[in-house]
Amino acid sequence: MEYNVVKNADKIVKNCPYVVNEPFKYKNKWHDLFQNQNPIALELGMGRGDFIIEMAKTYPKINFIGLEIIDSQMVMAVNKLHNLKLPNLKLINIDAQLIDKIFGKEIDTIYLTFCDPWPKKIDERKRFTHENYLKLYDKIFRKNKHIILKTDNKGFFAYSLETLSKYWYIFDKVSLDLHHDEAKIPNIMTNFEKKYYEEGRMIYYLDASFKN
Repeated sequence: MEYNVVKNADKIVKNCPYVVNEPFKYKNKWHDLFQNQNPIALELGMGRGDFIIEMAKTYPKINFIGLEIIDSQMVMAVNKLHNLKLPNLKLINIDAQLIDKIFGKEIDTIYLTFCDPWPKKIDERKRFTHENYLKLYDKIFRKNKHIILKTDNKGFFAYSLETLSKYWYIFDKVSLDLHHDEAKIPNIMTNFEKKYYEEGRMIYYLDASFKN
């Protein structure tokens, strides 16, 4: 995916009160930071923040953390947070490969919403549902494992179904056309999803879990 570069993005992100600039300090202390014991949901590759912000508004009894490595993307989220008071929302500008250095066993749900599908075979290990990432998630899930994924990429979706199945996840919900599914799965759209919906693209969805 290509992104517009925002001038001084790093400084804008760093000065946002929602952004945790030294996340490594809070490993095993995120509930203390939120000042409650509510469940914590983590979105990897949050992009412009539409999804994580709306989720925080909709579910005040859940703590949400959005992670994004590209600061020019995170600026878009930061700009949407002016004049909002969301004590259940934190943002982190860092590489997802470091999540086990940032979190202990504290995360209840991981959201993968329109993350980069990395379609080339050579890039397979970069996919958020590759076995290497699933092993990382094992280190941060508090108790039971729970992953919710949305994508417009059929190949990545099929790949994810396969890797999660091999990793013993159970699929609680699967949709091959989320916006027209008769099951009426509750859905908050991301920035990309709104665009794809207008274009008439199929949106694939899965809700997978593993109860220890």
